[in-house]
Amino acid sequence: MRRRSLSLSLFVSLASLSTMYSAAVSAEESTALEAIAEPAAADEPVSAAQLSTDANVAQGEDKAEQDKKPAMPQAKSIELDKPVSEQEIAAPPTTEPAAESAPAAEPAPQTSAETAQDAAPEAAATEPAAPVGRPLQLLGAEVPPATSTRLAWSPSQHFEGVYSATPVLVVNGAEPGPTLCLTAALHGDELNGIETVRRVMYNLDPKTLKGAVIGVPIVNLQGFHRGSRYLTDRRDLNRHFPGDKRGSSASRIARSFFNEVVVHCNAIVDLHTGSFYRTNLPQLRGDLTDPKVVKLTKGFGSTVVLHSKGAKGTLRREAVEAGIPTVTLEAGAPMVLDEPSVSHSVKGIRTLLNQLGMVNKFRLWGEPEPVYYNSTWQRATNGGIIFSKVQLGQTVSKGDLLGTVTNPITNVRKEIRSQYNGRILGMAMDQVVQPGFAAYHIGIQAPQEQISPPEEVTAEPVPDVVSEQAPEAAPILEPAPAPPAQPAEQSQQKLDNDEGRDED
Repeated sequence: MRRRSLSLSLFVSLASLSTMYSAAVSAEESTALEAIAEPAAADEPVSAAQLSTDANVAQGEDKAEQDKKPAMPQAKSIELDKPVSEQEIAAPPTTEPAAESAPAAEPAPQTSAETAQDAAPEAAATEPAAPVGRPLQLLGAEVPPATSTRLAWSPSQHFEGVYSATPVLVVNGAEPGPTLCLTAALHGDELNGIETVRRVMYNLDPKTLKGAVIGVPIVNLQGFHRGSRYLTDRRDLNRHFPGDKRGSSASRIARSFFNEVVVHCNAIVDLHTGSFYRTNLPQLRGDLTDPKVVKLTKGFGSTVVLHSKGAKGTLRREAVEAGIPTVTLEAGAPMVLDEPSVSHSVKGIRTLLNQLGMVNKFRLWGEPEPVYYNSTWQRATNGGIIFSKVQLGQTVSKGDLLGTVTNPITNVRKEIRSQYNGRILGMAMDQVVQPGFAAYHIGIQAPQEQISPPEEVTAEPVPDVVSEQAPEAAPILEPAPAPPAQPAEQSQQKLDNDEGRDED
């Protein structure tokens, strides 16, 4: 009897548990069925406010991802003509990016009366319009619009192991436009370009400038300190562009400058003087088969133009091959500061800025100067002291006396007479010369059909940093038609010109 009572109790307990489990399962299935039937509510229209909120959330997430990238320090705006110490040049003043602050609490909603009271002061106090130009990222810093500043370029390696920082002057305008780069003293003994860059950069107003101007007064600081055309390893920096980071000292310096400065420019003016005690009439040299280079040459006003693609390895030629229109501005002699040459160069660059639409000051020049497609050098036939009978810019005819060379020991005198009709673009200063010394550079005027029509220079995307291989010419321009075939005499003139030109 007792066993039957225990069995009955156990049966009742099991039945009770089974009932509770079945109720729980039924509740879960009911909830699941309700959830499956719920999508009918998803067909209801979503409000614009909800869509805006979702979009803002997505943008916020994207911005958070971007904010994870380290921001560049911002360059402080300074007065470029203000004297600075060498320490300030090595470490230009910058402002670190602002740290992220906690989100501010949302203000309480205003009543209509409060809104009306606040509207009047806001309408009265109109803030000036913010600059609309683009920030310029250069040499590890970001230069905001309407800012003038001084940065520093220093190659990572050096023949002697240590580099001095080279000043890089930057004026980024308040409005968008092209980026023009001015370089000087690639040869350390050429002083006119240094003063030209200084005068141009110190007189630019970032509040009215459209685009940006980058000025490097002394690229070859080693040569400048030694009063030498060359680097300390006796190499010509302007024959090693675009450079190689595993090459010679000159090639490494060229590579650093090309990648860190040159590729950020839309156009370049490279300033030079004559070499080895020669002086040049202020003149532009450029590849006149390139329409954008032609546009640059026409922007300088009354300045002589000489066609030349430039020697391999020069900054001008390699920049053009990388898609950056570039001209060389030659003026004066090395080791001396020639005020007329500097004034002409400054006036020409300011006129170019106007022609490119970067400044609004209009400057008038005289009659346009001729374009010379060919040129040749007249050489000394014997050694001695040269005495010139002509001047820079003078027009000469075939057979005219250019100068004499006198042997001071034997008193034998030889004449140098022009073999061509043309104009004196460059000449040797009176000095001791060796036989074969290039004494007089004569330009021969070009037929108009040999010059490509000009093409506008705009703020196009800059080329990428050059790779380890030799850079390829950027496909920015259509290839210009080849100039007409030249007579044999002119071809020989061109050959002589390439062998003896005092260029770049």
